[in-house]
Amino acid sequence: MSTNTLMIRDFPQDERPRERFIQHGPQSLSNHELVAILLRTGTKDESVLQLSNRLLTHFEGLRLLKAATLEEITEIKGIGSAKAIQLLAAVEIGRRIANLEYNDRYVIRSPEDGAKYVMNDMRFLSQEHFVCLYLNTKNQVMHKQTVFIGSLNASIVHPREVYREALKRSAASIIALHNHPSGDPAPSREDIEVTKRLVECGKIIGIDLLDHIIIGENKFVSLKEKGYL
Repeated sequence: MSTNTLMIRDFPQDERPRERFIQHGPQSLSNHELVAILLRTGTKDESVLQLSNRLLTHFEGLRLLKAATLEEITEIKGIGSAKAIQLLAAVEIGRRIANLEYNDRYVIRSPEDGAKYVMNDMRFLSQEHFVCLYLNTKNQVMHKQTVFIGSLNASIVHPREVYREALKRSAASIIALHNHPSGDPAPSREDIEVTKRLVECGKIIGIDLLDHIIIGENKFVSLKEKGYL
């Protein structure tokens, strides 16, 4: 082991992440210190703080780490499957906690309500996801389903796939949502064409498309508010 390498035990007691967590609370720790607590141990050549810092540097911070796979994390030298699973489990717990307030029977009264319901899940996606919320007569969310993943166009997002689940669930209405990985929620020509096609089919079936919401980077556009519904 290199004599120049600092292990966690070489840090003063009040600078160790766990001790600082106990004394000052989790909010006092940096991102790499919190990750270090999850990793627990470093390697023979570097401390857990150094390993944590290298991990976050590789993924350019928490944003990309949030979307990393088990395989991608274990490619980092010094991180095996056990450490990677601990990290991904913590990420998933955080995601579920963030969504607790939008749990079962969430009521959608406005485009903002619809956007909030999916924002945490959809704003970081690297591909377009077309998602439908199926509502009852009180505008409560009964079910959420990803209908399609990929670039949006009218020939691929078929109304049959959208309304099949609505009929199965006896939904009164639908709200469609999809994300723009660029972060800009401005509607494209394809977005508008898909919306008009879904509206027409909904009128025939008797299940209204209430809105089509495009999710960007912490912002959204309602095609209903834009006058396309």
